[in-house]
Amino acid sequence: MKCFSRYLPYIFRPPSTILSSSCHTEADIISTVEFNSTGELLATGDKGGRVVVFQREQESKSQPHRRGEYNVYSTFQSHEPEFDYLKSLEIEEKINKIRWLPQQNAAYFLLSTNDKTVKLWKISERDKRPEGYNLKDEDGRMRDPATITTLRVPVLRPMDLMVEATPRRIFSNGHTYHINSISVNSDYETYMSTDDLRINLWNLEITNRSFNIVDIKPANMEELTEVITAAEFHPNQCNTFVYSSSKGSIRLCDMRAAALCDNHSKFFEEPEDPNNRSFFSEIISSISDVKFSHSGRYLMTRDYLTVRVWDVNMECKPLETYQVHDYLRGKLCSLYENDCIFDKFECVWNGSDSVIMTGSYNNFFRMFDRNTKRDVTLEASRENSKPRAILKPRKVCVGGKRRKDEISVDSLDFSKKILHTAWHPSENIIAVAATNNLYIFQDKVN
Repeated sequence: MKCFSRYLPYIFRPPSTILSSSCHTEADIISTVEFNSTGELLATGDKGGRVVVFQREQESKSQPHRRGEYNVYSTFQSHEPEFDYLKSLEIEEKINKIRWLPQQNAAYFLLSTNDKTVKLWKISERDKRPEGYNLKDEDGRMRDPATITTLRVPVLRPMDLMVEATPRRIFSNGHTYHINSISVNSDYETYMSTDDLRINLWNLEITNRSFNIVDIKPANMEELTEVITAAEFHPNQCNTFVYSSSKGSIRLCDMRAAALCDNHSKFFEEPEDPNNRSFFSEIISSISDVKFSHSGRYLMTRDYLTVRVWDVNMECKPLETYQVHDYLRGKLCSLYENDCIFDKFECVWNGSDSVIMTGSYNNFFRMFDRNTKRDVTLEASRENSKPRAILKPRKVCVGGKRRKDEISVDSLDFSKKILHTAWHPSENIIAVAATNNLYIFQDKVN
């Protein structure tokens, strides 16, 4: 397992300024993190509805080591709090997910969603302004046509660089329940949005209608036994997608088979070990995240205690199972009482699908090397690491005696949790969201 060195912790409120971590409010808590397809941009969304985009420093001959640093590129308010008067329901502004579209021209495009509405944003640069209009003054006021005696040719003058974020599409009224995930298709023309009971397919150019491709809502809601927790398109097969459920199962669907994909093509589920059966079994088996590998050959799922890797050609059992924090198995009762057992952790692949990463409590995050089967626990903390210092592996002690460098399971801080992480698509650079702090780490060999 490679060592990671600390690059930059960003703490924002407002997002473009650095403040002490003690000043944050609920609105500052980061709720999603996502690199774009090249890794040059990194976007975060927070509970206050803001999106902050960081851009990677360009390499300079005088300071080649600064290549990995990310600076604030653009900050904008993506969603505002709303109120549904028909249902007397408040709609939070919290950004649930951000997904980048592949870059087609000089501008960047991303999708962001709260519980009900998906928005397509265009982020573009402007470093020139037109001057010399015929019909209006330089300050924008219209001129009296009688005073125009000569024809001028407008020219472009250099100006300070401006980064503008403008909403290009607003996809609303598609969901009765809360949207938990969005995924852009490999055809780059469509995307899907997922709530607890339905999955909708949208065309990126059409905002007033979508196609329902999965509907698990029963005729009688009292018969409801599971909900959809996450969904994702296959990375290169535009007809294939997968969705996970609160019962710990994964369904792979083919849109060529039927317009409504209620009948899955493949079903992945690991039978429960009767010896581990407990009151909390159903809760901890709920899958909080599902991700295709970059190759499309494997699926990764995260439940409360484990990460599993599945071969898409083998439905009977997972290929690999990694224990994230098995030491919490004996503390499920207290975790249930403080609602931590319902936390939804995400998981990510590295660029070559050889290492997987996921979060835990006490600001710990875990990495598992699929080739060597080694794993490491690291901590995202301002106190115990300086910029460019190598992160020291952490260990959790379960028994009575503990070594000097270990931390007791009873000392873990469950209010500090890493739910959202992202991995650069081609390099060993990771972004870790710890409450209102964004940490960026880089492999020391970079």
